[in-house]
Order: sequence, then structure tokens, then C-alpha cells
Amino acid sequence: MRWTRWQGVAADAVLALALLVFAVLATDLAGDNQPESRPVDAVCRALITLAALALLLRRRAPVATLVVVTVATSTYLVLGYPYGPILLAFLLAVYTVAVRLPVRPAALAAGGAFVLLVAHVFVNRGPAPGWFGVLPASAWVVVPFAVGVVVRVNREAAARSRAEQARDRAEQARRQADEERLRIAQEVHDVVGHGLAAISMQAEIALHLLPKRPEQAEVALTAIGRTSREALDELRVTLGAVRRGAEREPVPGLARLPALCDRLAGAGLAVDLRRDGDPRELPAAVDLAAYRVVQEALTNVLRHAGVTSAEVTVGYRADEVTVEVTDRGVGVAAGPFDAADGQPAGHGLAGMRERVAALGGRLTIGPRPDGGFRVWARLPLEPPA
Repeated sequence: MRWTRWQGVAADAVLALALLVFAVLATDLAGDNQPESRPVDAVCRALITLAALALLLRRRAPVATLVVVTVATSTYLVLGYPYGPILLAFLLAVYTVAVRLPVRPAALAAGGAFVLLVAHVFVNRGPAPGWFGVLPASAWVVVPFAVGVVVRVNREAAARSRAEQARDRAEQARRQADEERLRIAQEVHDVVGHGLAAISMQAEIALHLLPKRPEQAEVALTAIGRTSREALDELRVTLGAVRRGAEREPVPGLARLPALCDRLAGAGLAVDLRRDGDPRELPAAVDLAAYRVVQEALTNVLRHAGVTSAEVTVGYRADEVTVEVTDRGVGVAAGPFDAADGQPAGHGLAGMRERVAALGGRLTIGPRPDGGFRVWARLPLEPPA
């Protein structure tokens, strides 16, 4: 800000000095072309110097600058000196007032300057132009005033536009931050929920086997340790993405389903993983969403279905990927769910619906006609239009 202010002062100094040199030199030529005017003398040059140097203060004191320049210019013209470059200083002073002040005070200041300037039309040591000189004199006020007002209005409009754009950017950044926080919350829910469900099941198995078959209980406890480490590693990856300077590690995807199935097998849930079509690399968002849907569905099977097995089918198509998780357990009492219905069914199912809907896909959740439960999701590979 200070540097900008000094730039303005330097620009005004250059302008004032350039105008002073030009006016002193050009006024002699103007006097030669106006033989009826008063010859250029020391008083004439003093008035020109006063008007030019007053422009040094035009940014900090525009009204005072206009007063000084107007008095010097009007005195110059009343004394009968030739019309010349001193009027440029008057023009700049009027323009500055119009640019830097609101319209009403600027108009009052310009009106006062016009009244003082027009005095030479009727009181002049040379030939007075009379009423015919009012119109040319008014042009030296009206034209720079109008230009200054237009420039000021344009600057204010541009400033408002910049402020609105800044507010829009701030609002967009806030929305993006909220969406990122929500996404991370969903990731943490999926990771922690799945890990705790597996650990809980494994702990129950260990407690059941410990009195009678401690060697098998040791296997369950080892599985608890492995599941805990894997869940903590995945949680670290998720939370590390929001730390400044943290390295971005690969997010989970369908390629990690075998490891997920192995982990659940240690918790007592055997998962039959099938693939329909040729596996291939998927967009990161689709890959993550498909993995989370399978993970959440299997976690629900582990918690609520009361069975020891489940089936997972991943279908690869040219323009979409589908995942299906089925079991033959007791299911839930809530009946069928569909992503389009918008019915609440717990945070896990709501999170699945949000992930799938965000990608323009479809999610169907509900009991199977022949018993058990089914979760099916279709995810397009192209983003929604």
C-alpha cells in the first residue's frame, strides 16, 4: 500500500513538472498567435507555475488543488494573458475532483470552479468575449467532469465485481472444504467401522476358544493384531491426505478386495469373490466408491446377518462397473432400500448412497426373495453430465 502511494506521488510529480515545462514554453507561442492578449511576463509565468505545481497535491487534497488551480487560472485569464496550456492544469484539477469524490460534492466543487472561471468572460483586461464565451468556458468544466464521473463509476463497478468474485471464491473454497471434510468423515467411518467389526468378531472367537483350545485362540488374537494394523494403516492414509506436505498414498480400490476378504476370513466370515469381465484400471473415484460399497456391505453382513459366508461379484463393462454383495442371513427388518428413494437406513448405508449418487450411479439395497440380503451398485465410468 505504501509503495502504491509513493508511485502515485511520483506520477503526480512527473505530470506537474512536465506540464510546467510545456506551459512555460508553449505560452509564448500562444501569445504570438493572440496579438490582442497581454504579453507574457513574470506574473504570467508565476501563475502558470502555481497552477502546475498545485497538481502535486491532487490525490491527497483534490478540492484544495481545484481551488488553487481555479484561482490561478481565473486570475490569469482576467489579466488578459493568452489562452494556453494553463487550462490543461484546470482540466486535470476538475477531472481529479470528479474521479475522487462522490458525484454531489464533486458537482458542487466543479460548479464553483465554473463560476470563478467564467468571470473572465465579463471582466477582462483584454477584449471580453461576453456571453459568447460562456459556452467555451463551460466546456473546460463539463467535459473533464463527465469523463471523471464515468471513470469513477467504472472503477466502482470493477471494484464491486472483484469483491463479488472474491466472495464467490471464498464461498466455493468453503464448500470444497466442507465437502472434503465430509468425504474424510465418510472414509474414517468406513475404515474404523469395518476394522472394529472385524476385531470384535475375532475377539469373541478368541474368548470362546481360549478355555478349551488356546492354540486356536492364538490364531484369532494374531488376526486381531493384523486387522488392527491394517485398519490403522488405512486410517493413517486417509488422515494423512489432509496434512500439509503429507505424501499422497494410493487410495483403496477393487484391487484390494482379496486382502479385505482374507481379513474377514480371519474374523469368521468366508467371502467368495467373483469377477465378471476383465479387470482393468478404473477412475480413482469409481474405484474407491466400489471398494467402500463392498467393504460397508460385508461389514454389515459380519455385524448383523448371523452367517459365516457371503458372496461378492464385481462386473466390468465397457461403460460401467457393478458390485454385488449377497448373503443368506437373517437380513434386516427395514425392508428394501433404493438410492433413489432417499430413505434413511443408518450412516453406513447413507454413506454408500451418497458415494454412488455423487458419481451418477444407482444403489439397490434390500432382502432377497429366497432369503438373505443383497447390496447392488452400478457405477458409470463417465462422470455425470
